[in-house]
Amino acid sequence: MHSSALRRLTSHILCCTGGSCLVPGRISSGVHPHSPSHTPVLQVLHGPPTTPQTLGLLRYSDLSTQKYTMIYTLPHIKLLRAVSRLKLLQTAFTALILPPVFALYLHGDAPLFLLSYTTGIALFAGVMLYTASHLFRRVVGMMYLDPSQTTLKVSHLTFWGRRSDIIVPVSDVMTIADTGDSRNEVILKLKRYSDPQTFYFSTHYGRVVDKQGFEKVFGTLK
Repeated sequence: MHSSALRRLTSHILCCTGGSCLVPGRISSGVHPHSPSHTPVLQVLHGPPTTPQTLGLLRYSDLSTQKYTMIYTLPHIKLLRAVSRLKLLQTAFTALILPPVFALYLHGDAPLFLLSYTTGIALFAGVMLYTASHLFRRVVGMMYLDPSQTTLKVSHLTFWGRRSDIIVPVSDVMTIADTGDSRNEVILKLKRYSDPQTFYFSTHYGRVVDKQGFEKVFGTLK
């Protein structure tokens, strides 16, 4: 009797491999029974189980990965980007040469005229940089609509001349008539009901790529 139980125990131990045991009436982790009508599939999961919070983050990330259709573009946005970065370099250059000129003036090696001239250029470059960046940041370079035509993505420049995208609901965007602009104006305003910030675009210098989508957001162009 003891030898028979020992043989069954030894047979059971040999069937247990990698921490998984084949026990009648149970299916071990990672092992699925083969059925003629089903193809066995091995599914490997990495990391912790998905929680409702994780699913919410995944749904939110779909906004940045879904496909958008371009409805408006401004070809001159590349020129504005180049000018914005050039102003940054000019301001940085004038700011770097000002301390050496000031030091030379204190040692009597530079006249007052050179110090005044260098300081004036540095101040002028700073004012021009602030003015240019303030205007360029409000210029719309491109606009896109999502497939459902309920979300608008607006691309514009940052202070550093880089691209920045904002995503707003179409229902929050004012039409051209609501902003008080005339459809024949060269510069038009992009305004929202929930935000006082104003952007600018132009159907004269820019190009309406998708007229139907554009009119969905801003109303008819005629």
